[in-house]
Amino acid sequence: MTLPDKMDLIKRAIAEKEKVLVAFSGGVDSSTLAALAFDALGDNALAVTLYSPVMPQSELEYAKRTAEVIGIRHIVLDHDILFDERIRMNDPQRCYYCKNHFVRKLKGVASEEGVNVIMEGTNASEITGRRPGLEALREAGSSIFTPYVEFDVSKGEVRQMASYLGLDVANRPSNSCLLSRLPYDTEVTSDLLGKIETAEDLIHSLGISSVRVRVHDDIARIEVQPVDIPIIIQNRIPILSCLKKIGYPYVTLDLEGFRSGSMDEVL
Repeated sequence: MTLPDKMDLIKRAIAEKEKVLVAFSGGVDSSTLAALAFDALGDNALAVTLYSPVMPQSELEYAKRTAEVIGIRHIVLDHDILFDERIRMNDPQRCYYCKNHFVRKLKGVASEEGVNVIMEGTNASEITGRRPGLEALREAGSSIFTPYVEFDVSKGEVRQMASYLGLDVANRPSNSCLLSRLPYDTEVTSDLLGKIETAEDLIHSLGISSVRVRVHDDIARIEVQPVDIPIIIQNRIPILSCLKKIGYPYVTLDLEGFRSGSMDEVL
């Protein structure tokens, strides 16, 4: 099946829902889904972003700009999930608890907006391995529609769709919530998350798109793509100055390079 065929299938499936709410982070998956929903339903498609301390401010601003480009109506709601002790203590199952709160909050919005179906952008490449959040989506049942999974759309295909639709997000690196920068069973505070965001913003400003600053007590461990390691070395002094100033006396560069889920390697 060709990519346009898959896109048509998804749009037809969306159109059958008549009115949908798209869980919208502004990443490539949800942005592409929002664009397809808007193409299929116009003003009967709504994008909703739940903003919490675990989402970098820069990601929120990007989501707002992307929704504006797509043309879809966009609602941003505060969603401070750190009230849940299991999430605040960075439990290994935190994604499950977080996604449960996420679903309940979106169901409330959907009810207010007269929407029966919530669309979520998990893709077919993400349904294997350790995925506690996916289990919460499965438990939510038919109220959550995951078209990429239903029509076997991989991460690479989502990016191709985004490019086909002319979305800038097509080539944007994937991001994850800031909790992924911390070891499990570490107490999370807004201040701690703010420090990580400050450090990553600095490194992004150097022209590095993929970066994680993982924190281990008083050590900040920087992960970037191997090709970007020379940029970190060249800018060693301002990076050290920034991270020491915000409270990390020890700063390391991970020679293995950027990789998603590296905190799970110690499990």
